[in-house]
Amino acid sequence: MNNKKSVYFLCTGNSCRSQMADGWLQKIGGDQFEVFSAGLEAHGLNPRAVQVMEEAGVDISTHRSEVIDPDILKRADYIITLCSHADDHCPAVPNRIGVKWHWGFDDPAKATGTEEEIMLRFREVRDQIKARIERFVAEGQ
Repeated sequence: MNNKKSVYFLCTGNSCRSQMADGWLQKIGGDQFEVFSAGLEAHGLNPRAVQVMEEAGVDISTHRSEVIDPDILKRADYIITLCSHADDHCPAVPNRIGVKWHWGFDDPAKATGTEEEIMLRFREVRDQIKARIERFVAEGQ
């Protein structure tokens, strides 16, 4: 029997932030949580997100960009939006047991500048998400 709590990370395109959160929670708390991620739309996996996660020792290269699955949404213990657009436009959650939270992070895919500056922004967001996931797991949600 699976006693793991389920976590559903939601973002606009399921390409960066939700994928990073998914990867971090699987690595840090995968023994305690069943992890899913999705978007309002599926924009495809962002190669820079894959690269910065790989640098941190987390392989998300096999993840797929998915749209929100109503069945997972209905049964998730935690529904966590990572961008305000998803928070504002997330479908009504017909889930009486789930806890809905918003953890806002800037979208690294919107970073501008040199490649080095853009990658720095991806790394900053990656590290912010990791810190929030570590806190989530430590709090024993």
